[in-house]
Amino acid sequence: QHTKSKQTVAMNEAVLSLCCSLGVLLVVSLGYSCIKPNGGQCIKIHLVYFASAICLVAFLPTNIAKYVFTELTVSLVGAMYPVYRATRAVCTPDEDDDKEWLQYWMLGGVLFMITTWVDDVIKQNSVDTIWLGSLLFIFYWLYFPLTCGALVVYEKVTAPYLGPKLKPLQRQMNNFIIYLQQMLSNAFHLYLVWIIFMFLPAGLKRIVAIAIGTVYPTICSITAVATEEIEDDTYWLTYWSVYGCLFLIMDVSEDFLGRIPGFYTLIIFTTIYLMLPMFRGADKIFRKVLVPLAGLHELLVLRDAITIKKQMLKDLDPERAAVVQKSIAKFFDGSTSDSDPSVLKEELMQGWGKIKLPNFKIPFGKAEDGSSDEPNEKTNLV
Repeated sequence: QHTKSKQTVAMNEAVLSLCCSLGVLLVVSLGYSCIKPNGGQCIKIHLVYFASAICLVAFLPTNIAKYVFTELTVSLVGAMYPVYRATRAVCTPDEDDDKEWLQYWMLGGVLFMITTWVDDVIKQNSVDTIWLGSLLFIFYWLYFPLTCGALVVYEKVTAPYLGPKLKPLQRQMNNFIIYLQQMLSNAFHLYLVWIIFMFLPAGLKRIVAIAIGTVYPTICSITAVATEEIEDDTYWLTYWSVYGCLFLIMDVSEDFLGRIPGFYTLIIFTTIYLMLPMFRGADKIFRKVLVPLAGLHELLVLRDAITIKKQMLKDLDPERAAVVQKSIAKFFDGSTSDSDPSVLKEELMQGWGKIKLPNFKIPFGKAEDGSSDEPNEKTNLV
């Protein structure tokens, strides 16, 4: 009966902790959705935010803090909600939110790295509660509309200092990634690396797994945000959305599966599959899993259509782009006989006859006056 009583108490505490975590997530989502962003330019708001955070973390009663400042709360606020917002950002036609959430994940990747060894160092429950509370407020500070911490860090530190210095490093790492792909294609090299990795301690395996998933993508994300092009922003934001889910799965399951041989090896190979452009695994999982779960399929179709239109206007001259755009509109309309693909193809082929090709002068040919410019013994070849 005493054992049953302990189980009941543990169950009640788990339910209470879950309710507190979901309550914090609700407050965070309402704050992000209802408050208008101000760019994080007001220093007083930052001071008030951190003063309030310090007071709550330091003076909140332990009996309450242990249910609020938990790993689940930090995971929901620092990873799960940003994954949803980043997924929505990739699917919406607006491109500014891509950069906004990519700025968040640049710093989020760094925080993920920090948590890998801090969690192993901290053993006391009181210190662990303070650390989780601090981490919770740091994560929320990065995207809270009144602070916009990720944007502030980008404008004050990343863009002027880190961006220019990391571009050469990214090129070097790109060359290393290519070399690594070639090396891992050899089965012997792959087996040798796996044998060495299997003898590492579990804690070190976790650090290696998270480092592979965060260091290189963080550098690429910093250089991507610094450019005007949106394609690289979308690529890495898609990666972070999927990797955030992978990180949550690893964080939750490693207590049960971390000791099984091959667990971290599977995490590493999955991360490589998501990250490398040769696989485009993140884009596939994003479209097949995350978008349907978030109910954003229609928004993604609209985003793809806008992307195709922009690419068409970029690759074709205005006249031909207008013809192609009109044909596409007829095809999607589907209400007339003109929407038949064969008819549309015929219209496009007829349009080619109106294109004026440039006049190329054929060397050594005959001119219109009948004279020839073929070389002879008097021709000056210099």
